[in-house]
Amino acid sequence: MALSSERLFDSLGHFGRFQACVYFASVFQAMSCGIHYLASVFMAVTPNFVCGFPGNVSSVLFHNSSASSIEDIWTLWTSTENYIVVQLENGEIWELDQCSRSKREVSLDLAYEYKGNKSVFPCSDGFLYDDTKWKSTVVTQWDLVCDREWLAKLIQPTFMLGVLIGAVIFGDIADRLGRQRVIWFTSAGQFVFGIAVAFTFDYYGFVIVRFLLAMVSSGYLVVAFVYVTEFVGIKARTWASMHVHAFFAMGIMIVALVGFFVRTWWVYQIFLTIATLPFVLCCWMLPETPFWLLSEERYEDAQKVIDTMARWNKVSTSCKVSELCSVQQDDLARTGDNDTSSTKKHTILDLFCNWQIARRTITVWLIWFTGSLGYYVFSLSSVSLGGNEYLNLFLIGAVELPCYIIACLAMDRLGRRNTLIPFLILSALICVLIMFIPQDFNILIILANMAGKFSIGVAFGLIYLYTAELYPTVVRSLAVGSGSMMCRVGSVVAPFCVYLRSVWIFMPLNYSCLHCIDPL
Repeated sequence: MALSSERLFDSLGHFGRFQACVYFASVFQAMSCGIHYLASVFMAVTPNFVCGFPGNVSSVLFHNSSASSIEDIWTLWTSTENYIVVQLENGEIWELDQCSRSKREVSLDLAYEYKGNKSVFPCSDGFLYDDTKWKSTVVTQWDLVCDREWLAKLIQPTFMLGVLIGAVIFGDIADRLGRQRVIWFTSAGQFVFGIAVAFTFDYYGFVIVRFLLAMVSSGYLVVAFVYVTEFVGIKARTWASMHVHAFFAMGIMIVALVGFFVRTWWVYQIFLTIATLPFVLCCWMLPETPFWLLSEERYEDAQKVIDTMARWNKVSTSCKVSELCSVQQDDLARTGDNDTSSTKKHTILDLFCNWQIARRTITVWLIWFTGSLGYYVFSLSSVSLGGNEYLNLFLIGAVELPCYIIACLAMDRLGRRNTLIPFLILSALICVLIMFIPQDFNILIILANMAGKFSIGVAFGLIYLYTAELYPTVVRSLAVGSGSMMCRVGSVVAPFCVYLRSVWIFMPLNYSCLHCIDPL
């Protein structure tokens, strides 16, 4: 049974006071998703480091500069190929590299260059880290360097793997149990797991808790998008749904600000989590959407929500549930699904019920993957473009705010498809352009990176709304959730693309620009 949704909004208002309160309460928590998704860019940063030494140091030498402590040398450190020479109080002279240390056999004069015999030892006394920028990170906490460096590089991909799983699981649960319950659980879960991350005692506990945090964060973002879409009429739906992503971008900006002021990773994590505590305290007041209630044949509950909407929007005559029901088949029935039972429990196979729907689903999934890959490659690589990494990340978040306004205007005038394709092509062209900019032109590279993020942000933000509009109520959360799952496949791949900088500085952009053209 299809639901005349626009008849409800024509009667009660497309974006009245009730919808505004529900909308801003819901999207406020989307900031928390942006916070947790990008938190690791500073939490898992690897500072300059060298091997520790066995004893007390009396003097330190770095090229032609000498000092009494290694802390005074870090400002001169320019390359990972450098090493530091230290003389201990017992007269021994050691050369300290990043992953090994060498003891000079002859310890007569303290000089930087040495041609004599040396004995090489592993870093059994730990490591010494540059704490001028960060007092503590998860890398320095658990020595995730050298032969354990791969563990540090798995932090962001494992988080995104949790996002992938959470997207499809909570999307399906929201269709079965309702949007309201999932929003309650995932918002509370973000706060609980976010605080728990700060109090983990080892690397593996840290990764597991962040994996759970990723699942609930992804679940909230997927379901909240569907939730606000079902409360807003078509006249305001484009703007409302697109600006869910604006709050996600604000979360990225908060990461940059908190990272600038808080330089200890666990304190940084606590501050980021507390930022969205107000929503956790009031999310239980959010109602279930009337369309989900009607799809479950809970007519009395749906009528109560509709009456509340009418009262808040100051509409004298409330819309009746009986007026919303029609004898038309829903979208799946029109395309060949003959089971019209509203109580049917839908699965992901319903997204492939016939060739037309299957082709639509495959195309949408490709765009989800491409948009996510480009979005996170631009975001994660922004902190290593040169200049101030905090300002870079802040600008990468800030550039998204106007991009959604442009996207809304373009969609209203050109349509979804005619907006999506040009911006995907533009983002690919910008990736190519960046590869031809000399590395010394930091400002130009940053501006081009922002332009690329702007372009891919339009396409990435549009696909959420596009997907929600292409599928009926009974499988809408499942469609957005499965699309988001494909999106997270791209986000899992993105950190590994960023790591390709060690092969070639523009390799991540080269890889992502090729995929921006794939769906076209």
